[in-house]
Amino acid sequence: MERIRRRADFLAAAAGRKTASHAFILQSRHRNDTGKTDTGEARVGFTVSRKVGNAVERNRVRRRLKEIVRLGAGAAMRPAYDYVLIGRCAALHADFAAMADDLAKVLAKLALEKPAHAKPDRAAPQREASSRAARSAKPS
Repeated sequence: MERIRRRADFLAAAAGRKTASHAFILQSRHRNDTGKTDTGEARVGFTVSRKVGNAVERNRVRRRLKEIVRLGAGAAMRPAYDYVLIGRCAALHADFAAMADDLAKVLAKLALEKPAHAKPDRAAPQREASSRAARSAKPS
């Protein structure tokens, strides 16, 4: 599993789907930079704002989130998707097993949603002739 490191990738994921837990927010977005649908490995980014605490606390939250993904949540992540985990204050003292369960539930919820890149089920309605063409067809 790759890591997201560039700011542009974090910003792109922020424009995608969001799901919240008490300890983190998960942002996800389908990445179609590979040229093929559903190819490529899932990428994960981690961020914790200064609101959470000082550097020691932020790093602890980040390490906990990384470990949860490493221990098994990575298998539930879709290929060719970018995921960003945003740590909250609650992640500092939350039970590790509960956080892992929350991540599994959030990923399952996202997997049930229809992907943003999927085509709609129904065909687009046919457009009528333009008003200019309709006016010119009328006899005077």
